[in-house]
Amino acid sequence: MIRFALTRLALLLVGLLVASALIFVTLRVLPGDVAQVIAGTDGTPEQVQAIRESLGLNQPLLAQYGDWLGGILTGDLGRSMLTGASVTSELVEKSQVTIPLAVLSLAIALVIAIPLGILSALKHRSITGSAMSMASQAIAAVPVVWAGMLLVVVFAVGLGWFPPQGFPRDGWEAPGRALYSLVLPALTIGVVEGAVLLRFIRSAALEALGQDYVRTAAAKGLTRTRALVTHGMPNVALTVVSVLALQIAGLLVGAVIIEQLFNLPGIGRMLVTDVGNRDLEKVQGDVLVLTGLVLIIGTVVDIVARAIDPRQREVSA
Repeated sequence: MIRFALTRLALLLVGLLVASALIFVTLRVLPGDVAQVIAGTDGTPEQVQAIRESLGLNQPLLAQYGDWLGGILTGDLGRSMLTGASVTSELVEKSQVTIPLAVLSLAIALVIAIPLGILSALKHRSITGSAMSMASQAIAAVPVVWAGMLLVVVFAVGLGWFPPQGFPRDGWEAPGRALYSLVLPALTIGVVEGAVLLRFIRSAALEALGQDYVRTAAAKGLTRTRALVTHGMPNVALTVVSVLALQIAGLLVGAVIIEQLFNLPGIGRMLVTDVGNRDLEKVQGDVLVLTGLVLIIGTVVDIVARAIDPRQREVSA
């Protein structure tokens, strides 16, 4: 188990290094010139060249990448080419919106998916089970932006229960208002992701119900529900843990869209703005952090799944 964990951590470091190189190179080959953006439409070629030199854009790409990578190792993701602000500081500030949004969305997804997924499996031969299965398929196919607009129309415009957009200017100094402003965006992501997760849990529960040890427990007098909960839940839990990496990646992607839709000052909205401004230093920092979060979570999920699955532990032994 320890060897597996160390191997996964080594692969994580390699993955982060490769990701940083790909992000850096990709942004440099895209059309556009940040120096021209800073100089404006009236900037002379001499002014543009001076800006390029001041930003270090005239250096070889390998030297630029080395400087950026060296900064990353010390926790410095660089400074905005347009404002000079610290990329690390801005990411920390914006994460105070994005991370709570992702955590709340994940909590909503799990609350929806786990009980309904198990119930759908237990009643898979009934009209109720079939209806739940079809509903989850339909909801999972809905683009998150459509779901967001629908919820805004119903709960914000129609019922007036939640604000349609925005986040308190004083942020988490007023925790009640801040959390209240995230409920509708989190519900948008959580419902869609919960429908996807429900499908996996239903399949895992159905598989567990077909196992001999669950059927034996039912034959000894336990109800199918109790037999599944008592003896089949480890299989369901393993599925939940295994799918979480994909779910969290979906949550982060959904957050980029939802922050735009609900006008939330998070990392996703900042990323879209930075791309439009051709602020390379900030864009590569934003994308690296989001990519790193996905890789780190995937690694943790793999290690946890290996730890709770006795079959995998036996193979690794």
